[in-house]
Amino acid sequence: MSNAFVERSLEEVRFWSRIMKEHSLFLRLGFRCEDTQLIQEANGFYALFEQIESKANAYTPGTDPYTIKKFNEEVHLAVSHIWVFKRKVLGLILTCQLPGANNFPLLVDHVSREANYFRNRLEELNMGRLEPLPDAIIDENVFFLRIMADHAKFISHLLDPSERKLVEQANNFSQEFDTLLFQAKDLESMRPQSQTLPLLDQFLDQNKVSVKSLRDFKKTARDLIEACRIKSIIHPLLADHVFREAEHFLFIIDMFENSLTGAATAKPAPLAGP
Repeated sequence: MSNAFVERSLEEVRFWSRIMKEHSLFLRLGFRCEDTQLIQEANGFYALFEQIESKANAYTPGTDPYTIKKFNEEVHLAVSHIWVFKRKVLGLILTCQLPGANNFPLLVDHVSREANYFRNRLEELNMGRLEPLPDAIIDENVFFLRIMADHAKFISHLLDPSERKLVEQANNFSQEFDTLLFQAKDLESMRPQSQTLPLLDQFLDQNKVSVKSLRDFKKTARDLIEACRIKSIIHPLLADHVFREAEHFLFIIDMFENSLTGAATAKPAPLAGP
């Protein structure tokens, strides 16, 4: 355990605890007024992750690693609980027990996948279980490409139908990222033979171009929503939320590209996905 462990842990918890907090808000906004128990649970998770976010922001890279290890365990428990809550909500929706509510089943599944990802990251950090770089590149991209494809679908369905041009753009991004995801899954099934430096380098380059385009589209949509210049039922915070996740994916791709460049000139070393 080292300062690198502390820094990586704090980066992950600061980013994802805010995401979990906002998920709680978005779910609450989608419940019916009579769903008082679900609303109360969502509010409780919002407060819990707000506390975790504040605590994470109070720590520094110089904090004792064992303190951060215990903190990660505390966060892991909280994330496990919100994952269970999200899956419960998904079950209620799919069994038609929340008629008239406004949370898409795919959205609830989406936010539960992100909670599970966060939980796994905390386990990997605390156990020091690091994936080899080629595996990390493929696994992280498979996960985030699906997240980006989902985002495009949500944007398309939450824009007013009269915003025909923006809806068309969102649908195009949905198809583009579905295609990229299928390509990533193909690369995944071909490993380890597919894990050559040229193929992985091209894989990252191609994904980066598309993620940048989607990031820019999300930024434009966010700015237009905040300025009340387009018609939609997208909460301004949700627009910023999906923009930040695209930025995070680009950060991960950049880290992988830098690591891959180093791997081309030095002995390969294990590296966990960011």
